[in-house]
Amino acid sequence: MSKRIKTMNYKISHPTKIIKGEITLTASKSESNRVLIIKALCSEFFKINNLAKAEDTVSFINCLEKSKDVSVQVFDIGAAGTAMRFLTAYFATLPGERILTGTDRMKKRPIAILVKALRELGADIEYMEEEGYPPLKIKGKPLNGGMVEMDGSVSSQFISALLLISPALKNGLVIKFKDEVTSVPYINMTLNMMQEFRVYGQWHEDSISVSKQNYHVKHEADYVYEVEADWSSASYWYSMAVLAEEADIIIKGLKDSSLQGDSVIADLFTFFGVKTEFMDDGIRLTKIKYCVQQFGFNFADCPDIAQTVAVVVTALKIPSFFSGLYTLAIKETDRLLALGNELKELKGKVDIINNSIKLESEFSPEESIQIETYDDHRMAMAFAPLALKTNSLIIKNPSVVKKSYPDFWTDFKKVGFVIEEV
Repeated sequence: MSKRIKTMNYKISHPTKIIKGEITLTASKSESNRVLIIKALCSEFFKINNLAKAEDTVSFINCLEKSKDVSVQVFDIGAAGTAMRFLTAYFATLPGERILTGTDRMKKRPIAILVKALRELGADIEYMEEEGYPPLKIKGKPLNGGMVEMDGSVSSQFISALLLISPALKNGLVIKFKDEVTSVPYINMTLNMMQEFRVYGQWHEDSISVSKQNYHVKHEADYVYEVEADWSSASYWYSMAVLAEEADIIIKGLKDSSLQGDSVIADLFTFFGVKTEFMDDGIRLTKIKYCVQQFGFNFADCPDIAQTVAVVVTALKIPSFFSGLYTLAIKETDRLLALGNELKELKGKVDIINNSIKLESEFSPEESIQIETYDDHRMAMAFAPLALKTNSLIIKNPSVVKKSYPDFWTDFKKVGFVIEEV
């Protein structure tokens, strides 16, 4: 009889409730994954500095390396959603037959919109199990390109996947949007990074066009692409600054003129009493006075920070309304459902209405609060700062953070958090 494997949990506390320290933040997974595809399509060699160490990016790199061997046919991307979408598009342009698969959860994450668009551009892609979902059999070949029509409210990763391969399309690419486009900053990040490598896309009223071009490296000695630190990961440090009694945190690696949409947190968290001071090599967070009676925000352009902010407003007992949460249901878990479940454990009243959340809270410190993570890295990290407001907090399956921020718990302990395995 097989032995049952016990899942490790973390019991977290903070004796002083004062956060002071300096950390070097993990690199941006979004930026790393984009530049990796650009490098794979670029005929000129260049170096990348500060690639993300996230599990998703490591899996992505391994698949790209294996794709150079034509004898390898099966590529397992695990739980890496961005990599699944980007590799689907990239493999469609790469001669040879490949099977792209992932975890059980990945096989439940829809990809039909991207596959349909790629087929319209000439790609040969088959579903191997359930229609509209991975795994996929992809027979790569040169693609003609042309125009595709897409729903603008879909995941921006579908749109970015197409944009990144556009230089490899014989007739270029035009993406025409049927509805309002969400997550525009992520699309602009893709376009700006493509422009860094001399490929230029153009926004029109309801479309984006990219003519036939080639990626080129800047003509300067020893050109190296530097990946910025991750603003999504910075959101957890903003949350700590809010919930601590005192805070003075230096976070290295972030820029004032960032390509990342989640950099909006520098402005957003002023509502909750956090001042951001930009320095030469990062930022400094300190507490300031705030007076928020209620809070409302549209997260369509920055869905990855919605969980963090939801925990903050619940802990501060600020009535709130979050809209623009279109993509949360198809992430690592159904984040709308998971978030609602765990906020209710904090005495939050949660109403989920048409991709929006209405929150009211009667939060009060408990002897011990337990948080399920649902195999979702952002659930673990968004709720962890609550240890500053409770006597103790238990995070179940804490190892999920390795998906995007593998050093999270190490950095966490640097500023005084005490972690016990239970």
